[in-house]
Amino acid sequence: MTTAITHLVCFSHLRWNFVYQRPQHLLSRFARHFKVYFIEEPLFDASADYLDISTPAENLWVVVPHLREGLRDDAAIAHQKELISGLFIERNITDYIFWYYTPMMLNVSDQFNPAMTIYDCMDELSAFKFAPQCLKDKENELFTKADMVFTGGYSLYEAKKHRHPDVHPFPSSIDTEHYFKARLYTVDPSDQAGIPHPRIGYFGVIDERIDLSLIEGIARRKPEWHLVMIGPTAKISPDTLPKLPNIHYLGMKQYSELPSYISGWDIAMMPFAHNESTRYISPTKTPEYLAAGRPVISTPIIDVLRQYGRNGLVNIAGTPEEFVRVASLELENTDRDEWLQHVNEFLSQNSWDKTWQRMMYLITRKLNDKLKRTTNVKEQVYV
Repeated sequence: MTTAITHLVCFSHLRWNFVYQRPQHLLSRFARHFKVYFIEEPLFDASADYLDISTPAENLWVVVPHLREGLRDDAAIAHQKELISGLFIERNITDYIFWYYTPMMLNVSDQFNPAMTIYDCMDELSAFKFAPQCLKDKENELFTKADMVFTGGYSLYEAKKHRHPDVHPFPSSIDTEHYFKARLYTVDPSDQAGIPHPRIGYFGVIDERIDLSLIEGIARRKPEWHLVMIGPTAKISPDTLPKLPNIHYLGMKQYSELPSYISGWDIAMMPFAHNESTRYISPTKTPEYLAAGRPVISTPIIDVLRQYGRNGLVNIAGTPEEFVRVASLELENTDRDEWLQHVNEFLSQNSWDKTWQRMMYLITRKLNDKLKRTTNVKEQVYV
């Protein structure tokens, strides 16, 4: 890079040690060129304020503010500002880019002057369960501060492109080599080994975006099929999950473990509901399932339809009846060579490395443009 930027500071509503997804894929790559600080939302569990700092990878630090219980909102913001300002002084963070996953973190970072501000809008957060009422206002503020906006999919790009002059779509990418291992595994993990076939699996967060009635409808119509659900439950009560003998909740797994689970599935599914929280999603698991070599059935999510359904890569089914019909055909299909070849050709054009490289190009160009404008202004002052 031709600029002097040494640090990238990310403000995130997601925990680094939760589900391994877009932020982890991208920021671990940015850590090749910057010192990356990933600042999470606070935990209110301390007798005295402090920052918990860990290093999950080289050049990458995860920062978790721990605050005293019972703080009012304004006091919590002030305490976080003080902690983060102290971090910048202690770690000599002086030339930096700000990278936001949530506009709400503007509250604790507006005292700084970054060389560049990027909003990586991976979801329509205002549509999620328990989203604060002021989130839309904070997003409007972030749009005015941001030098550049990335979106997590094409439908989200279409929703945001008129709100900022420099918006770029970056739909979900894939670590192909990691998930390709699923085509080679032959031994089931112990907690999946006893589940009979056929198995239809899902991995990811189980929250308000999942169509629980669809899952129950499939399980009731086909009691000889077994649905494997991998991932944490969030923002919904576990009591609302359908409980039938052929639905198996295996809990959260490490990113490294996922290929071994997927390899034992006959079909991978994306049972997303139709609601405001799924209107703009571009599920990362779509290319991950494909790289694993599993046939995929998804509900009609717009970005899945456009990018995968119309290309014959993913089956679409919106009701239990449609799902059972499509899955029955897939289970009878013993010749997927042509489909796999199509999948491989498609995935060859899609990777987190390529996404990161395109982002780096745009960032470098924008930084250099800003540097030139600043230099020209200074020259004019001294003429």
